[in-house]
Amino acid sequence: MKKDLIKIIIALILFLIAIIINFNNELINNTIFVISYIIVGIEIIKKAIRNIFRGKVFDENFLMTVATIGAFTIGEFPEAVAVMLFYQVGELFQSYAVDKSRKSISSLMDIRPDYANAQRNGKIEKIAPEEVKIGETIVVKPGEKVPLDGIILEGKSSLDTKALTGESLPKDVAEGEEILSGTINLTGVIKIEVTKKYGESTVSKILDLVENASSKKSKSENFITKFAKYYTPIVVIIAVVLAIVPPIIIKDTTFSDWIYRALSFLVVSCPCALVISIPLSFFGGIGGASKIGILIKGSNYLEQLANTEIVVFDKTGTLTKGVFEVQKVESIGITKEELLKLTAYAENYSNHPISLSVKKAYNKEIDEKQIINTQELPGLGIEAKIEEKDVLVGNEKLMKEKQINYTKCNDIGTILYVAINKKYSGYILIADKIKDDSIKTIQNLKKNNVKHTVMLTGDRKNVGESVAKQLGIDKVYTELLPNGKVEKVQELLKEKTSKGKLAFVGDGINDAPVLAISDIGIAMGGLGSDSSIESADIVLMTDEPSKIVDAIRLSRRTMKIVKENIIFAIFIKILVLILSAIGLSTMWEAVFADVGVSVIAIINALRVLRVKRKD
Repeated sequence: MKKDLIKIIIALILFLIAIIINFNNELINNTIFVISYIIVGIEIIKKAIRNIFRGKVFDENFLMTVATIGAFTIGEFPEAVAVMLFYQVGELFQSYAVDKSRKSISSLMDIRPDYANAQRNGKIEKIAPEEVKIGETIVVKPGEKVPLDGIILEGKSSLDTKALTGESLPKDVAEGEEILSGTINLTGVIKIEVTKKYGESTVSKILDLVENASSKKSKSENFITKFAKYYTPIVVIIAVVLAIVPPIIIKDTTFSDWIYRALSFLVVSCPCALVISIPLSFFGGIGGASKIGILIKGSNYLEQLANTEIVVFDKTGTLTKGVFEVQKVESIGITKEELLKLTAYAENYSNHPISLSVKKAYNKEIDEKQIINTQELPGLGIEAKIEEKDVLVGNEKLMKEKQINYTKCNDIGTILYVAINKKYSGYILIADKIKDDSIKTIQNLKKNNVKHTVMLTGDRKNVGESVAKQLGIDKVYTELLPNGKVEKVQELLKEKTSKGKLAFVGDGINDAPVLAISDIGIAMGGLGSDSSIESADIVLMTDEPSKIVDAIRLSRRTMKIVKENIIFAIFIKILVLILSAIGLSTMWEAVFADVGVSVIAIINALRVLRVKRKD
């Protein structure tokens, strides 16, 4: 870009010298114009000649070359140089805009790790991430990128996850936690057991998605490509006819006058504004989305997202946290603390998610010497002797089986009834917790004209309906197996309008088939399974459903800018084409209609890069 800018400045200075200073010698003036033209236009002429031999005759380089050389032949030296000079200014703007947009996406490329510190034979070896095997231990020091996915074996630290999630707040991690490649270690030294090869790691998949995003064109981009393919030769033929036919059939007209009109017509006809600004708008939209942790796999998906009418959600892990937590402890005859303690002791030897949630809520060391005996009762619960007390923990069936006079709890979730020495002592409510921004997500989707929100879940009817009611979701289907979800989505696809789109949002391995058949599949990337991310068209790099709203807003803003550019460019082009054909516009107006419109359209397209999250 610096090289091009220097050429433009030198050519502009010579151009201004030739115009402002009167040398009283036409040859000197014209020579300066030609030198200025060669400096700024030689590369365009070379490209035009190369493309002719490659079969690409009717491109913008050809149009600019023919129009400017034609202007020289009829003695319009200043206008010939001006056309090429302003065209190059437009090209410079385009290069700047594309570079700015590319840098927005390429900032993600900073997550590519340069090396991995592998622990081998008691020594640390600095090797390429691709050479590290699953099961090996790597060491990540403060300030280094995490090169591979794994589990922390030793140490604790804070991680900069901005490149993956778009969130600036550091994430604290410790021993036993999963860690994703692409993050940056900020504080402590950590040892990681590698769980995935580099090619399967988070960083590798993200880079692959971003690098290939521009290969999937939107309908608008395909339309512009086809439009330019047929439009350019048509206007060249019209220009030739305009230069030859009117001087023959109209009296008192000259060939030079109509050739000038034809050349102006050619300059105007160049479809640069459309060919440049439309893909740039989509490229900018994808780049803007990446800034806030949304990966869009192609501009076609960005375009489709703008027409979203129905959003279908999986429940667990998407709208809820997918983690069982103790929500309530109610006791009778003993303290809540004592009830929780005895239950945790009874559940001590179980690794069931329910048991783990109770032990997490108790959050104290369990003295196993106090546990005299435990017995698991299949389908019922656990019977244990703790501190000389007979403890029963389980469901309603257990209470009935042991003839315990209990009070039924009608709360939604998993209920653990507790009896001590054959006397009912209370219950513990365990439930999946709704994500903090789920309610806001549903509200904002409706504000953004999404017609229907639907939830699909394999959970029990009362649980699913309770969550849907709390969130304000329009429709809920419960107790669904994976094939049941597919059937429901196929039914919902029939309910949308011909232009409308259905987006499915999921995170689990069983969501992959539904993500694949939906118009737009959106995966929760933070905790989502590999297969769901692979099947999805859009990946949210945090587990915030509210980013779906951000993605829809961004897609609609991008499409608005695309439409503005198409309408503006075509309107100005047609107007100046008509004026050029009837001789009411000069080549200067033609330059504006080409380069000016291109620059304005490009600047408009750059607006899409300014992305801010809204509540």
